[in-house]
Formats: sequence, structure tokens, C-alpha cells
Amino acid sequence: MTNPKWLEWAQNLQALAQSGLTYSQNPFDLQRYEAIREIAAEILSTYSQTDLGIICDLYQSQAGYITPKVDVRGVVFKGDHILLVRELADGGFTLPGGWADVNEPPSSAVEREVWEETGYHVRAKKLLAVYDRNMHGHPPYIFHIYKLFILCELVGGQASGSIETGEADFFPEGHIPPLSIARTTVEEITRFFEHHRCADLPTDFD
Repeated sequence: MTNPKWLEWAQNLQALAQSGLTYSQNPFDLQRYEAIREIAAEILSTYSQTDLGIICDLYQSQAGYITPKVDVRGVVFKGDHILLVRELADGGFTLPGGWADVNEPPSSAVEREVWEETGYHVRAKKLLAVYDRNMHGHPPYIFHIYKLFILCELVGGQASGSIETGEADFFPEGHIPPLSIARTTVEEITRFFEHHRCADLPTDFD
């Protein structure tokens, strides 16, 4: 699954406009960049059938030079079973994780996310993959995202949910439940079982 062209156009225009609004000092140029951002919002609103005001508010909340957002996901095994958590937003299961916070290293971010979403305490051990979300079968999303998948060692805790997630459990490779593919795909799960069987595999990227 790849992003539709209209989403690429909107993302590129929004990034161009945001960079111009960040660095330009000329008031006429600032007006032009505002107009470009409005065009990007109209494209996104029209093709996604989302209210224009929502898109405009989302764009206006962004500041500074646009870069990909960072999503961290914990890959936790117990024996030959992988830890997944049910996402309340769509009912599908996913590797636990979410946005990395500012001033938080990836190891701390993934350890925090796993604990918040599943109740398990883990220790980050190895970066398994850095994936461009657009290239790995996820549905389109308004922002460009890099996904960091980090192997974590289970050290304690017990299963519990959160305000965003339901039950957490360990699943064998042949019995993976329906996934929240906005967050985790079958391709990714399959690849991390390969990493589990062969610990010497190098980190994947792109």
C-alpha cells in the first residue's frame, strides 16, 4: 500500500509552506506561504472528506521546519510468543508504542510506551528496524512518519490496559490476531519473528 498522489502533494506543499513561514522575513512571501498551506489543506480536506477547519487547525498547530515524526514500537518476546496490545480506536492489535517525546531517547520512549500500554516493564536491547511508514503497507496518514522498532527484554510487571489500549497478551506466530494496520502490519510482525530466530540479523532500514 502506497500513499495516493494527492496525499503526497498535500504533504509536500505543507512542508514547503511551513519552511517558508519559519524562515522568511518578507511579509509578501509570508502571505504566499500561507496561501500554499491553505491549498494543501484544501487538497487534504477534499480527498479525505475531512472538515477543512480541522485540517487548517492541525496545520496551524505545527511550528518550525517540517521533519518526519517518530513512532517507537516495542518488540517483546516471551519464548516464541510476541507481545501485542489491542488498540481501542479500531479494535485491532498492535505492537505497543507511540510518539517519542521531546528530550526522550528512543530507549526510554519505548520502555515507557510498553509499560503504559501493557503493564509490562521492559529493557530496550536492540534497534531492529527503522521503517518509512509509507513503504510498509500502512494506510495513508496526514504526516510523514519514521517507525522505530526496538527489541525489548521482558523484566517484570503484569498485563493491564490503558486509556488507549485494551488487553495485552503474547501470541505465537501462527495465531496473530487481526492487526491495527495503521500501527503494525503482518509484514512487520513476520520480519520480527525472523529477527527472533536469528539474533545476528542487522538492523533493517527504509
